[in-house]
Amino acid sequence: MSSPPLPPPPSPSDDDVTALPALRQNQLAATVNERGQMTVAELVAQFGVSRDTIRRDLHALEQRGLLVRTHGGAIAADTRVTREIALNQRMDAQADVKMRIGRAATALIRDGETLIINGGSTTYYFATALGERRQLMVVTNNLRIPPALPERAVRVIYVLGGTYWGNPQVTIGPIGFATTARINADTAVIGVTGISLQGFSIARLEEAAVSSGMIEVARRTIILADHTKFQIAAFAHLAGFDGVEHLVTDVPPPPDIAAALDRAGVEVLIAPPRLESDGG
Repeated sequence: MSSPPLPPPPSPSDDDVTALPALRQNQLAATVNERGQMTVAELVAQFGVSRDTIRRDLHALEQRGLLVRTHGGAIAADTRVTREIALNQRMDAQADVKMRIGRAATALIRDGETLIINGGSTTYYFATALGERRQLMVVTNNLRIPPALPERAVRVIYVLGGTYWGNPQVTIGPIGFATTARINADTAVIGVTGISLQGFSIARLEEAAVSSGMIEVARRTIILADHTKFQIAAFAHLAGFDGVEHLVTDVPPPPDIAAALDRAGVEVLIAPPRLESDGG
């Protein structure tokens, strides 16, 4: 005599189905908000799920207002306009990408140029990569840059005066020196917080004013920005696309921004991937 069939297992409750995704999403939101920004690849590695799952999680968390999705990742919920990430976090975030961008940007620089460089982590990595250039004059308000510049690359470094800001380690003051009303530069190398259809933006009004002054005194402008800056409109507008000659980044911009850059005549340079044999 055959045994009676076993009853079907009970259907999982809604709580059983959603408990693990809900826990993962809460942990994901906490991680992004703690670090300030993360890429999809970083989140896949950290949580051990597929890229599609991470994208669904990011969509759900953005709908709940717990973070902001970007091209290729996410940033903390309050980063878009008001949040200022500590400098050490900015230096660590996307460090390899920023080094690649900085190195690629040096190909646009000629020996003997006068460069004016603003604050930020990506411009710092640009400065460290200038070892192949010679006879540069560098003007900056970024206090991390002077000791980072290769000695063989520069003949003189000027540091702009003003009020010292500890977190970004910059000075905030007029673009000039006590002995002159105005200076001139060949190239402004500018890091930004966001790139949207409205142009380039920076988190703090005072820094935007300094960086705008740098653009005004330079004959051309190079913007350095990694992919997490796309589709971000930070608090202070810096410049429209038509005021910039070059954008150096790590991935092609989103289609709408790419079209606007093309209309404005901005040359977009994509940093090559890092080679396994490249220890830099």
